Amino acid sequence: MGNATGLACPCGSGRACVQCCGRWHGGEPAPDAEALMRSRYSAYVLKLRDYLLETWHPDTRPAPDDLGLDDAAGARTAWLGLQVKSYTVTGPDAAEVEFVARFRVGGGRAQRLAERSRFERIDGRWYYRDGDHG
Repeated sequence: MGNATGLACPCGSGRACVQCCGRWHGGEPAPDAEALMRSRYSAYVLKLRDYLLETWHPDTRPAPDDLGLDDAAGARTAWLGLQVKSYTVTGPDAAEVEFVARFRVGGGRAQRLAERSRFERIDGRWYYRDGDHG
């Protein structure tokens, strides 16, 4: 992340990115599903394709070009914020995180992405499995 050490983390924690999601982006395993979800939101903001793919469960991982990171027809996506609504441990190696992410495409109106995401821990690492939009 180069000289981004002093920048606030996109996940909204209020901490510097290097002390927050940047640790997970750098290879340290996220300690729980909520930390992984926040780091994945930050990875979308920062367009960290490799990290998103590496943290996606192998059974549900999309093709690299299907991540939606490339802005279509010059309409740039601006991520406006993240709100974690709930974090629930659903099993010894399973958890759910409900969140709302706000974004704007080009000069359009702000939009909301609400999701209840499911995560699974495999060999000590958390992975995003899938989610329900609502």
